[in-house]
Amino acid sequence: MSIAVSVENLTKHFDKIKAVDGVDFNIQEGEIFGLLGPNGAGKTTIISILSTLLSPTSGKASVAGFDVIQSPAKVRNKIGIVFQDPSSDDILTGRENLHLHGLMYGVSSNDLKSRIAESLDLVGLQDRADDLVRTYSGGMRRRLEIARGLMHHPDVLFLDEPTLGLDPQARQKIWEHIESIVKDSKVTIIITTHYMEEADRLCDRLAIIDYGKIITMDTPKNLKDGVGGDTVQLEVSDSDSLVDKVNSLDFVSRCESRNGRLDVAVKDVAHNLPALFSAVGEIKSFDVRNTTLNDVFLHYTGHDIREESAEKPSAHMLRVRNVNK
Repeated sequence: MSIAVSVENLTKHFDKIKAVDGVDFNIQEGEIFGLLGPNGAGKTTIISILSTLLSPTSGKASVAGFDVIQSPAKVRNKIGIVFQDPSSDDILTGRENLHLHGLMYGVSSNDLKSRIAESLDLVGLQDRADDLVRTYSGGMRRRLEIARGLMHHPDVLFLDEPTLGLDPQARQKIWEHIESIVKDSKVTIIITTHYMEEADRLCDRLAIIDYGKIITMDTPKNLKDGVGGDTVQLEVSDSDSLVDKVNSLDFVSRCESRNGRLDVAVKDVAHNLPALFSAVGEIKSFDVRNTTLNDVFLHYTGHDIREESAEKPSAHMLRVRNVNK
């Protein structure tokens, strides 16, 4: 299988801010590859470099066999991109937006009508194709953006936070359409997201990124398995004093104190739960849950993924947004 995207020691600095700090990865053709991390981690900056909207400070990157610095026009002809912020024209219909995009990408007049129908069908917007985009819901707009990104049959499709701000039902719809795209075509998809469930469901492999660095990279399953066991949450009187004791147990992969609670990754939880209870002593309450990507993120970074509403856009992110507009 050929490599669709190659990144080698990629960096991007904005003044003293290291937005991207020595990133390396390869993506295979037909793969769904995720960049998982909080807002401001560098995900959108990486996408902007790979789509030729930004130049890297140093390092190399190629997309569909073309260097992003030496052959930007050839890269652009090979990619589709869906930005975080809606960019479709709301005074046009969905069909008119796709028609305009097809013309901009040089889709022949003979193919244009069938390409529009194909794209609308792929995202389930046939019935609303001739309505003004201003009448679309947020989820419908995102689906139109995805359809537009596929109009010219790109080799690589970039989806930058494709379900940001959508309600759970709309998010599920988008996931279903992304899965159908992969099933029906050989396009390589790169998704940036800070939604754990999204990354877990969609991605063949993902890289966890924080403060411009890739912390770890693997399949979602391998990442979760690597953390070790299911997580037992214990509410106790003095969680901090028990961390070292619990971490010393041979069946415990990880124990952390958080807000008066112990989060313990336990191997073979059904067998070892009684021994854990015995070691901890008095327990106010407990819960057992499967390991999630949030546990993986916490394990490797030492903190939860930051909520989108809790973080102000950093200076470099504002500059990327200005470039994108």
